[in-house]
Amino acid sequence: MKPRTQFDSAGYLGLNLGRSKYKTPCGGAAFVCGDSAHAFQIYGGTMFSERLGVELGYLDFGEVARGGGVTRARGLNLSVVGNLPVTPSVGLYGKIGTTYGRTETSSVAGSGVIAGSDSGFGLSYGFGVNYAITPKVSGVAGWDSHDLRFSGSGRDAIHKTTIGIKYRY
Repeated sequence: MKPRTQFDSAGYLGLNLGRSKYKTPCGGAAFVCGDSAHAFQIYGGTMFSERLGVELGYLDFGEVARGGGVTRARGLNLSVVGNLPVTPSVGLYGKIGTTYGRTETSSVAGSGVIAGSDSGFGLSYGFGVNYAITPKVSGVAGWDSHDLRFSGSGRDAIHKTTIGIKYRY
């Protein structure tokens, strides 16, 4: 009989918490400029095989200070996920897909940051590691990047580093 691994269950749900890093321009030097915020992701997916699956998730990248105001970003992500089992308990993953993001920016006039909101699809990709705590529960650590549209500056990336928990059913 084959031993159970973290890849035996097809469906999964997860919650990841961490930090996002905005790669957006800051505007004038007279204003506070933040580039890092608390972030979280709620997601679910299914594996078609031990190595290939699909995942859908909601992302909140938090908000950062820019141009005397704040910039906030959220989105829905759809990705193809590839798994590489290293041991029965440890696996590496990579994913590529698209994020439909919505951004909102407020700023002070003359700051060099254009206020407004924008939305649209952009490329997303990431990688990480899974560690099976039990046959159904895994710890997850990952990094990903999402290209989002920002008012007045076009498309910029947000990088996200998270840890979390994933439940397989």
